[in-house]
This record gives sequence, C-alpha cells and structure tokens, in this order.
Amino acid sequence: MTATVIVEDADEQLQRPPAEVRHAEELAALRAADGDPRPPGWQLSLRAARRFIVGDEQAGVSRKFVGNVSLVERALVTLATNRGLMLVGEPGTAKSLLSELIAAAVSGTSSLTVQGGAATTEDQIKYSWNYALLVSEGPSPRSLVPAPMLRGMAEGRIVRFEEITRCPLEVQDCLLSLLSDRVIAIPELDGPQGMVFARQGFNVIATANTRDRGVNEMSAALKRRFNFETVFPIPDFDTELALVEAEATALLLQSGVEAAPRQDVLEVLVGTFRELRGTAGHGERMSTVMSTAEAVSVAHAVGVRGWFLRGEAGSAADIVASLAGTAAKDSPEDLARLRRFLEQDVARRKGGQWQALHDARHLLAD
Repeated sequence: MTATVIVEDADEQLQRPPAEVRHAEELAALRAADGDPRPPGWQLSLRAARRFIVGDEQAGVSRKFVGNVSLVERALVTLATNRGLMLVGEPGTAKSLLSELIAAAVSGTSSLTVQGGAATTEDQIKYSWNYALLVSEGPSPRSLVPAPMLRGMAEGRIVRFEEITRCPLEVQDCLLSLLSDRVIAIPELDGPQGMVFARQGFNVIATANTRDRGVNEMSAALKRRFNFETVFPIPDFDTELALVEAEATALLLQSGVEAAPRQDVLEVLVGTFRELRGTAGHGERMSTVMSTAEAVSVAHAVGVRGWFLRGEAGSAADIVASLAGTAAKDSPEDLARLRRFLEQDVARRKGGQWQALHDARHLLAD
C-alpha cells in the first residue's frame, strides 16, 4: 500500500498512521506560512522543518521529538547537502521516529522505507521485475517494479533505511554508487531509460543500533558517505515521565481504554525503568534494553489490563505482571535481577505505589 492510498482511504482505521497523516494539519499550516528559503526539492524550509519536529507553542505546533534541538538542526543541515544521515544509538531512543518526522517534513512522505535485515536483498532496495510482464514483453519500464531507493531518486524524496547494519555487507555496499554518483543504472533497459538520476530533494536517512554494530559493521567506504549523529536516551526523569504519559495515553485511547493512566503509577513505572537501565546510578543494570519505548509499551499494557479486566486505570501490580516479557529477553539472569530489584530495592522505597509494587512481586512470572 502506498502513502497516497493511505491518505485517501480515510475510512480505514489505521493502528499507526504515518507522520504525514498524523500531523497533516500542522504540515499544511507550516507550508502555507513558510516564507523562509528552502533547499531545492524540499517541501519546508529548515526552520519550518525544525519547528515541526521540536514544536513551537506560539505557532500551535506540538513537540514530537524529545531530544537535543541541535541534533535536529545538524540532521537537517546534513540532508541539505550531498551526504547521507546516519542515526545511531541504543534501541528505543526514537531514531526511527526522528527519521520518520524528518522525511515527512522534507519530502511530505515517510513511506519510502527499507527495513534492513539478514534477508534484505538488493532488489528490495533498488528495483525488481514483474516476471509475468518480463517474460511476455521483455525488459521495459512497464515490467520494472521500483523499490524505495529508485522511487526516492526519481521523485526527489528522502529514503529511510532502518537497521542498516543488520543487512549483509554486500547489500549495504550497493548504496556506495547511489550516494556518490546519485544514479541507478538499469542495464536491462536501453537508452535514457537505463539510467535513473537523482532529482533535487533525494537523500538517505539510515539508522543503526549500537548493540548491532558487531552484526555487520559498515565498510569504511560507506561510512564516509554518511554523517553520523548519536541519539541519546532521555536524560531527566520529568521529561521521560511526560513522554511516557503522553504516548501511553494516546495508545490507550486507540485501544478503547477510557481511563487515563494514573500519574503515581507512571512515576513508579518510569522510576523502575530508570533503575533497571542504570540511569538512576544504582541497582543492577539489565542486559536487555529498558528503553523509553519499552516503558511506553508496559504503560500501555498496564492500562489495558486494568481497564478490560477490572474496569480501572491499572495499578502497580499490573506493572509487575507486565514486566517479565520486557525484562527477560536477552539473558535468563535478567529475570533474577528483576526479582532481586522487586524484593530488595523496592522494599526501601517510600510511597503507596512503591509498596504496592513490592507487595505484588509474587506476580512476576517464572
């Protein structure tokens, strides 16, 4: 399904519309009021794109990315040049969200996306063929099936490449000539149709988790074609709490939950995650990633459990019941660490919900 179909099919209830659909009104308002110079091929100026991503209360634009504003500015400047943008960081630090927001602001669509993995092929990046037409008619533009990279170059749009280091090296390196020469050669087609040159506005945003760097390390040649920016976890408690509350509230509404999440329960949840990831500076650090995205997922599960099972907003006991699936992913020791945290560290905490969390420790699945 293309982005155009998604936008036009207004009756379809999408679980997660792309950024250009979720924030269509803001994008339209920013484009209408944008009098600043724009890089060639961009739908917004750099300043308007920055406002769309980090928010502007006076202009009625919501904040969508909680992070360093200078990071966003550097990312936008990179994309206005002939270098690709590489976003790296721990899992769950909103790298994909940032790439989606940037693509929506710059190109008006974030749907030109390659999802990297061990099974990703060059055909899924550049182009493939409709083999029925290829057999009956031979190579022709009609039998060509463009992949995101070819479409991005032909249309002058941003292409997102998620989890690039999970792709085999030979697949990664098919980007070398694309990023250097800005052209895709299609040897099966004759004449001008056999060369697709990048239009103004084309560029690539890639993402990679720091934990995956040892999977398929990028070649030095490919690294030289990107500017690297690190997306760090949210540093302070209050900012993370506000983000988890906002995201969990939106998810609960989509799930049909009428009760808003309780502030005191969310405070315990965020505090637990910060303890277990080592942000709080004490306690045993988990080997699995206890990211803000995972905290939002658990907050969502807590609200769903509370509402659909008991008709309430969810409690600290629901946190315990929902934690095991988040914590025990990478190492069996993580479940033991979580159990020790609930039995020992939480017992020393003051507050009704912390006590409720401690009292519910028996709910932790074995």
